[in-house]
Amino acid sequence: MAQVETLAEAPVAQRGGIPEVWNLAYPVGLATVAETVMQTIDTAMVGQLGTAALGGVGFAGLWIWMMFVPFTGTAQGLQAFVSRHDGAEEQAQCGRWIWQAAWMLVPAMTLWMVAVAFLFPRLVAWIGPSPEMQSAAIAFGMQRLWAGPGVVFNFVLFAFFRGIGDTRTPLYVTLVAVCVHLFFAYALIFGHFGFAAWGAAGAGIAQSITSWLYVVLLLVPVLRRGVRARYHTELVRPRLDEQLRYLRTSAPMGGQWFLDMTTFAIFGAIVARMGDASAAASQAMLQLLAFSFMQAVAIGVACSTLVGRYIGARDLDAAERSLRSSLSLGLILAALVALVFVSIPETLLGLFNREPEFLALARPLLALGAFFQVVDAIGIIASGALRGAGDTRWPFLVQSSLAWTLRLAALWTFAIWLRGGVFGAWVGELCYVLVLGVAWLFRFRAGHWRTVRI
Repeated sequence: MAQVETLAEAPVAQRGGIPEVWNLAYPVGLATVAETVMQTIDTAMVGQLGTAALGGVGFAGLWIWMMFVPFTGTAQGLQAFVSRHDGAEEQAQCGRWIWQAAWMLVPAMTLWMVAVAFLFPRLVAWIGPSPEMQSAAIAFGMQRLWAGPGVVFNFVLFAFFRGIGDTRTPLYVTLVAVCVHLFFAYALIFGHFGFAAWGAAGAGIAQSITSWLYVVLLLVPVLRRGVRARYHTELVRPRLDEQLRYLRTSAPMGGQWFLDMTTFAIFGAIVARMGDASAAASQAMLQLLAFSFMQAVAIGVACSTLVGRYIGARDLDAAERSLRSSLSLGLILAALVALVFVSIPETLLGLFNREPEFLALARPLLALGAFFQVVDAIGIIASGALRGAGDTRWPFLVQSSLAWTLRLAALWTFAIWLRGGVFGAWVGELCYVLVLGVAWLFRFRAGHWRTVRI
């Protein structure tokens, strides 16, 4: 396990500054970039199977992730509990939250995945993409579902490490897992190294193998003697009072993510019905946006950890300074990504597909994406600050309301009423993330987070 700087070791004048944000964020950023590269290579490999396979896997992945997020979102709440205890120098209280979260979420996710496996093929048929896309979507999705319990346990373990300010251990784990994943993806999609060629299903199998590998690799440092002694990470019995306390803060996050992702899945379904080329162009856009999105997520994770830590230490000025520093760093990195998008669009899009219809749709999307990802970064980082403070109920109500009103209204207006197609759909999405980001910033500046109790 990597060495973690304690709160006492951080000079007061530097608390919440850009260097502290950077030290926590860059390992998360490297880990997420590694995962994004992995996903991009996956997408590129699936793209070699054809436009329908590319669109089908992207479509299925979006809906499967929507099925995961009520649980993975709830798992993220662990970080606020752990970081507050860590900031208050109560390290012995950190470890038990791993198991209280796991006792609730892993069995629930298992039952949910059984139900989803029964419903998923019917859902795909009901949405009605092309028969070729349906086949690829079902083949991928059914193989991805059996990793659901492992995925939620991974989120619990990642949240623990981030809560104590150790973002390097997850990085090392991610690098190992990514290497293993690429081996299995290449072998199972195309049929190499003695494996059968499973195509789109092979991509799902490889992702599921990787999810369970993460569990093993993360549990090793969690259960090491030194970590057990400091953070008391040994297995504990479930306690209903602690689980209810955990759910009061964390469940709104899961609900917020689920309702938001449900509407984004509707977005994906509408795009899928526009045709294989539109679906493939949107999937390429999503994959390239992930390079900026994951950087913003990394900074948001660092911001969340620092806000929670300094609230625990009762240094509220440092908590507020953490958001300002995080936003400054996030905007710099988003500007660099925007420059790459507008400088080499043909090179980036050529990684996925070179069919003329695909490129004609994807070029303007990438130009829009250059601005989109700057706006998105602001909202992601501000949302991370609110999560770190344990301010989760108001964001749940606001994001859920906006997702089902503004997002869907903007999608219908620009994509269908104004006949903007896939480009119009993404213009509508831009309107949504812009309003959401402004709402998060105003919420934090209002200062309600200063009085939140978890």
